[in-house]
Parts: sequence; C-alpha cells; structure tokens
Amino acid sequence: MDSLRAMRVFARVIDEGSFAGAARALDLAPAVVTRLVADLEEHLGARLMNRTTRRISLTEIGESYLERVRQILADIDDAEAMANASVSDPKGHVRMLMPPAVAVHQLAKHLPRFHAMYPQVTLEIVANGPVETVDDGFDLTIALVRKPLEGNFIARRLARTEVISCASPEYLDKHGRPKHPEDLARYDVLIPPISELQRGITFYRGTDPENPTDSFHAVPRRGVLSTINVDANYAAALSGLGVAGLPSFVIEDALMEHALERVLPEWRLFSSTLWACMPTRQHVPARTRAMLDFLVQVFGGEDRDPWLAAAGCETPCASLLANCAPASESLADGRAVPQKV
Repeated sequence: MDSLRAMRVFARVIDEGSFAGAARALDLAPAVVTRLVADLEEHLGARLMNRTTRRISLTEIGESYLERVRQILADIDDAEAMANASVSDPKGHVRMLMPPAVAVHQLAKHLPRFHAMYPQVTLEIVANGPVETVDDGFDLTIALVRKPLEGNFIARRLARTEVISCASPEYLDKHGRPKHPEDLARYDVLIPPISELQRGITFYRGTDPENPTDSFHAVPRRGVLSTINVDANYAAALSGLGVAGLPSFVIEDALMEHALERVLPEWRLFSSTLWACMPTRQHVPARTRAMLDFLVQVFGGEDRDPWLAAAGCETPCASLLANCAPASESLADGRAVPQKV
C-alpha cells in the first residue's frame, strides 16, 4: 500500500465531506478513493471514520490521526518546496574549470552582468592549464578542443575560435605586411615550443574549407620567443616583438582597438571549439543551468567565430569545419545528442 497516497486521500475526503467530492478533487474514480481509505484503516487496524448515507464523521482515533496526517503532509510539502527551490531558484555556489586564457580574456569581463542577473550565485573558477575533457568534480567544465569530444557527459557548444596570425601595426609598418605565408620566413615569430608547430604549420586559402584552392606548409625559423603561455605571447605581440599565432578570443579587444592587426587575413590556420560541459543532465541546479544558459547567450552557441566577426576580420569562408560536430548537436556518451538540456 502507498501510505502517503492513502493519507492524502483520507485528508481530502474529510476536507470535501464525501468520498465522491474527494474523487472529483483528486481526479480519481470513487471506487479507488473508497479502496484507499479502506486499505489505510486495515493497515492501521482502526476505524478512522463513521459513514452513513448522508454524512461522514471522524472517530476519536480518526481525529487524532488526521491531526498528525496534516502535519506530516505539510512537512512533506515544505521539503518538496525546498528541493524544488534549489532547482528553480538560481542561488548557491558554482564550481567551474576552464583554461586560464578563457577565464582572463572572456569570462571575467562578462561576470558583472551575470552577477547583476543572479546576485545570489557565487562562483569558484579553477584555471590551472589546458582543459580538453570533462572533470566530474566541477559543476561546469569549459573545454577548448580541436577534435570532437567523447565521454559520458553533456556538452553545449559556446563558439568556435580561430587561431590567426597577428602583429602590432607598428611592427608591420616597420617590417612590411606579408602577402603570402612564405614571406613569414623574413619575420620575427612567436612560436610555442610545441613539436607539432616547430615542425611547421599549414596555411589554407579558399572559400570551401573541405577543398581549399591553395595551401602552403610553412616551417618557421627559430622563434624570437618560445613559450606555451598564451598571455606572454599576447603581451609580446602587443609590444611589437613579432608575428604571433593567437586565438581570436584572446585578441578580440586588441583587434577592435587596432592594437593588433591580422596578418594574412585570406589564409586560415586552424580553429578549436569552446564547449561548456556538465557531468549529467539529471537534477541540474538552477545556478548551474543559469550559468550555462548565460554562457551560450554571451558567446552565441554557434559554429562560428564571434570574436573575429566583432572585430570585422573574419576569414573569408562561410564555415570552418575544423573537425567539429555540426552546430545543432552536442556530445554525450560518445554519441551526438540534441543540444537542449
């Protein structure tokens, strides 16, 4: 027997003054209401009410039992309301893991708006290094990857970010502006000490990313600066040290303020996708959902580069695939699933 259901029916019978009234209020068949009350009395081993054709009256034990039942039901309703509030009312603490450059150059400047919208939500950001997979210890993981994500989690695309060649206008005024990737051999370059990049990088040109009209594999000379620290390369490029390859989300403001200039704008290098990931979609707290929805709204949630678009220097290509899943999909359990959560 479902004791809780039976108690709710018993209390409603008393409130409505009849079994028929309780049946209508609860949208149950009268026979079901009668059976549930009878089962409750049998379970308790006591008669709770006296029934006649005209009225229902509580027995002495029924009056005492009803008082306790009302308190139990009220406590249950309060507990459910409290649990529902944690899911529907954005408040509490959100732990986030992300690459340092994302935290510094993107998230931080949008936090005042988020705080104004959700003043009862507090954030903890861990940004120790590259993030390419989901960490179950965090409410949200912001991953920056070039390949499709795999694993048992929920992912929402935030945006695509393209790595582009750039330099300060002062440096380019002094050394000239390259017309072809082969010209970079004459320039000072800022190359991260990553073996793949040290061996060279391929530039592509053309409106169709799957069938480029031209490509060129450039092997750079030893970089005037070699560091895996994105901000060090960024600062050096701003200071006029040379030509750097930097993600668009890092240099958006510098491009818009003309502190940096895109080099070889008709040529593309490669791009990565920024994902917001959660360990599960079940019982997602309102605070986590609020942050997730906020990030998608801020960055667009599309398979395009919003930072180059804002700076007015998008690569002349309708869509850079860059080994990413279609924009209408996210990934979970290693399979493509609808993005909605």
